Amino acid sequence: MKEEILKSLRGVQVASRRLVSLEDAQVRQILNDVADLSWENKDSILAANQEDLSRMDPEDPKYDRLLLSDDRLKSILEDIRRVARLPTPLGQQLEERTLPNGLMLSRVSVPIGVIAVIYESRPNVTFDVFSLCLKTGNACVLKGSRDAKDSNAAIVAVIHEVLKAHQLEEVVYLAPAEREALQPILTAEGLIDCAIPRGSQGLIDFVRKNASIPVIETGAGIVHTYVDSSADLVKAKAIIQNAKTRRVSVCNALDCLVLHRSLLSDLPQLLAGMDEHHQVGIYADEESLKVLKGHYQSDLLHPANEEDFGIEWLAYKMSIRVVTDLEEALEHIARYSSKHSEAIVAEDQQTIDQFLKQVDAACVYANASTAFSDGGEFGLGAEIGISTQKLHARGPMGLREMTSYKWVVRGDGQIRNN
Repeated sequence: MKEEILKSLRGVQVASRRLVSLEDAQVRQILNDVADLSWENKDSILAANQEDLSRMDPEDPKYDRLLLSDDRLKSILEDIRRVARLPTPLGQQLEERTLPNGLMLSRVSVPIGVIAVIYESRPNVTFDVFSLCLKTGNACVLKGSRDAKDSNAAIVAVIHEVLKAHQLEEVVYLAPAEREALQPILTAEGLIDCAIPRGSQGLIDFVRKNASIPVIETGAGIVHTYVDSSADLVKAKAIIQNAKTRRVSVCNALDCLVLHRSLLSDLPQLLAGMDEHHQVGIYADEESLKVLKGHYQSDLLHPANEEDFGIEWLAYKMSIRVVTDLEEALEHIARYSSKHSEAIVAEDQQTIDQFLKQVDAACVYANASTAFSDGGEFGLGAEIGISTQKLHARGPMGLREMTSYKWVVRGDGQIRNN
């Protein structure tokens, strides 16, 4: 398997050099053709997705991530068309100046080269990575999981059909779904320029520890919302319930409510309906558990243990921690945060400013749901992931974050004398 994978990677690396010659009009045409052909082939894509779903327990949190439907597919394909319409990030003059010796310097945006994305049961990632990579002149190596192998194969078959007409089929490579295929990819120095893991903390840790090529981490989302004593409770209720129940299987979903002690008596109202309509399990600390008893469905109420904090639930579950003040809230978030998305609900501007300044996360919110941590919602068209690290890119990685740059130096015979 290893030699076969390396042979394919060499083909991708060679083919990637052809991408820099594409005009943006051609890129737009390819992306729109893929969107159109995918919709024409939606029955085969959805049938393949059903094959994958048939092997997974519907109670598994990954089931919702794996699931495709007419509406979801339509939304994904609209994202591709949106990416097609966006201006190219390539060839942009990021900086320009002339030195005293007459040399003209410019810093110009260029593709990264070959990007490998390692992901779990999310076939939408296959579409997203392809569209963002093509728009940025990058070839892509797709390493999906066995959970989504039929969906990914059906999607890439459509992509290859369009690319074949442009002699670009090799710029998208779908690696075998088996776990054994991962190591040759992570050690493909000179063939892959960077790897981006998307999935569980276990997957991310494995890639980081085993890769000898550069890695951009798109970390797990352990998400908090702090409701301050100055909060508007109508806003707070809407934000909590949207962040928790809109879609529980995504990385920007709320995991832990941090509540100012002065609002304890308002807690039942803030959570009203979450038991009846969504069956949200609550893992409450001692104070909040006492207040919720008799006001929340008893079989959904649990006393919180230490391990119930700092967990990405990916399910209809949420922990609650009561704090005395902003400083205690900040300490709790700093201890358990994955540095993905964190929010405050407050009306006191000084409190808001302090929270926004002190919380270390890729996306920090004031009086808004963390559900907006998404490349499409940020106006980026789509995203390859949400980076939780601080080198190269942070937050939703859209087109600009998938480029590097090079210095272009123009002279007229200058030589260096010292």
